[in-house]
Amino acid sequence: MTNEKNTVSTGNAADLSGFAALGISGALLKATVAAGFTEPKPIQVQAIPPQLEGRDIFGIAQTGSGKTAAFALPILSKIIGLGTKRRPKTARALILAPTRELAVQIEDTIKLLAKGAHISTALVLGGVSRFSQVKKIAPGVDVLIATPGRLTDLVREGDLILADTKWLVLDEGDRMLDMGFINDVKRIAKATAPDRQTALFSATMPDEIAELAKGLLKNPVRIEVAPQSTAAAEIVQSVVLARTRQKRQVLSKMLADETMRSVIVFSRTKHGADRVTKDLARDGFEAAVIHGNKSQNARQKALNDFRDGSVRILVATDIAARGIDVPGISHVVNFDLPDEAESYVHRIGRTGRNGRDGIAITLCDPSENAKLRQVERIIRMKLPVVADHLGSPDPQRDPREKTERHFEPANDREHHGPRRDGRRPGNGGGKQRFGGKPHGERGPKPQGERPAAAKPNSSSKPDGFKRFKGNNKRRFGGKRPANRAA
Repeated sequence: MTNEKNTVSTGNAADLSGFAALGISGALLKATVAAGFTEPKPIQVQAIPPQLEGRDIFGIAQTGSGKTAAFALPILSKIIGLGTKRRPKTARALILAPTRELAVQIEDTIKLLAKGAHISTALVLGGVSRFSQVKKIAPGVDVLIATPGRLTDLVREGDLILADTKWLVLDEGDRMLDMGFINDVKRIAKATAPDRQTALFSATMPDEIAELAKGLLKNPVRIEVAPQSTAAAEIVQSVVLARTRQKRQVLSKMLADETMRSVIVFSRTKHGADRVTKDLARDGFEAAVIHGNKSQNARQKALNDFRDGSVRILVATDIAARGIDVPGISHVVNFDLPDEAESYVHRIGRTGRNGRDGIAITLCDPSENAKLRQVERIIRMKLPVVADHLGSPDPQRDPREKTERHFEPANDREHHGPRRDGRRPGNGGGKQRFGGKPHGERGPKPQGERPAAAKPNSSSKPDGFKRFKGNNKRRFGGKRPANRAA
């Protein structure tokens, strides 16, 4: 079935349409219609029936096309038929998302679709209390939405059992695998029920990632409702040529236009996002900021303020390129071009959602021309240049403003690992002090004989001394290593 206007005849000659024609019925259909889901999107038309038949799905559609309902409705339909009895610490369905914001959004959509159907949901993600998550899943849940890192921790500690998980969804699968979660995803998939049904949805799917994902799917139905890496046709895209020092002034003049009623400004780095936010405040614009160095509560507050209109400008890194579904975003501004061309598609996909119009403007410094060409190859079109400020002089910064210098790596996309040069962060390259003295300044040697070194397991150990025995945590599969078994 590929036409959303198709109808299916029933035994009593009544024709079904909309989601009913796709196989959604009863309380779930009523909740879906009440939530405003009346006419199915193309991805939903093609994905829902095969999933109801038990088939695995490999779905590709541009962001904002309705993928969440495409995998949520078939799962909810099956779970409703199972009743409410669940085993403790288990989840019937597991949905993996690459970012916390996307996980929160998916849960909100599922609650909306399943309203009144007695479906229990839980969120498992980093940055918030682990105890509250463990408590929520202790009696067992119907649908668990999680980010791979925290989920792996809970399974390893025995707080979650995936043996009863019969539905597995990887949303934005390319991003999840590309972010380095591939080993976690494989372990998680292996821990689920052998007869599980799997769905993988994404807006982009490079060939090498597609080959990797095939190992998780069994004879999948491939659905592609739009060419890979393309943006919604409703988005008007353009480029403004401006040097880096000109971008602040150009952005401020743009935001003075009242038609830019709800705007996301994307920065390449976290420090850059903070700097843009401070510059906007100095220029008279209130903006919220969201990036990986912010706590989950701060990120959620910024998103909520933007969603309810308390602030009309949200400055973000690519952590927000997927997972922000705020109705009515009028503009997306790329203050910097992303390091990965595919991220451009996800960034501008925050506007022009659900058939609405949207505008995407990219500020491009000459040093970013190569990145611009990569974006144009990905989206298969040349972006029109609507303004060129390269011939204008750079604006002078107000001397009263404190000069801020940030020494950041070329790419800090939510990276929290060790420094690239291998040194430990924090010492600034200077000499460390130990015991109040710099290295190289040693006090006088103690007089007398040097005490004999303590032998292993010697009784001469000081009180309270315990030998390090390594990591005693259980492995992912729930079993202790053989040499440590009781």
